[in-house]
Amino acid sequence: MYPGSNPQAYDRAITVFSPDGRLFQVEYAKEAVKRGATAIGITFADGVVLLAHKPVQSQLLVREYMRKIFTIDDHISATASGLVGDARRLVDTARMQAQRHKMTYGEDVMVEAVAKDISDIMQYYTQYGGMRPFGVSLLMGGMDSEPRLFEVDPSGALSSYKAAAIGSGKKEAEEFMEKEYKENMSADDAIVLGLKALRKTTEEKIGADNVDVAILAKKTDRFAVLTPQDIQKYAAKA
Repeated sequence: MYPGSNPQAYDRAITVFSPDGRLFQVEYAKEAVKRGATAIGITFADGVVLLAHKPVQSQLLVREYMRKIFTIDDHISATASGLVGDARRLVDTARMQAQRHKMTYGEDVMVEAVAKDISDIMQYYTQYGGMRPFGVSLLMGGMDSEPRLFEVDPSGALSSYKAAAIGSGKKEAEEFMEKEYKENMSADDAIVLGLKALRKTTEEKIGADNVDVAILAKKTDRFAVLTPQDIQKYAAKA
């Protein structure tokens, strides 16, 4: 920081860099992601699994409406951490782009193409005054010729991973997966690995009441959300 400079002078407009090259509004958006519940994506031998922790903050909540995994197309789903309202806005945009591509070209859109479009939108919101960045990160998984997993953060950065985590438990989950991940693991092993990684991020008991799990395998060619009974079976192995 330059001598005598005031950081508050640089956090009121998204288009203004501080003297040491920081965009404070983007950093604040990333902090919103860090406060969000942990979500995990894992690729395995012939598919992708997404897991999302749903902390139960009130017994009055209708849990069926606490959805943290969103279908974009049959072969693409996403999970999010941060501001859920922002996530829904981006997911709706991704759905429209996937449908538009199918109607125009008569084929499924590539996972990377949708992820790149969303990253472009998020980056756009870091450039202009009168806007704020999206306070959410997305993990987008799907199947093209092979399993694909992408992360998009509030700055608009797009990264591809074999396994990744976002949210408050990102560090703990990724440190665990770096040690335990195997590229040719089965679908069952990937789900158990994801549940074990989630357990590293919270003292709360992990099970069907507070976790969403969706899986896409090459043989089915579409995402399926696991039932609470199936999640509980996997949780018993984790």
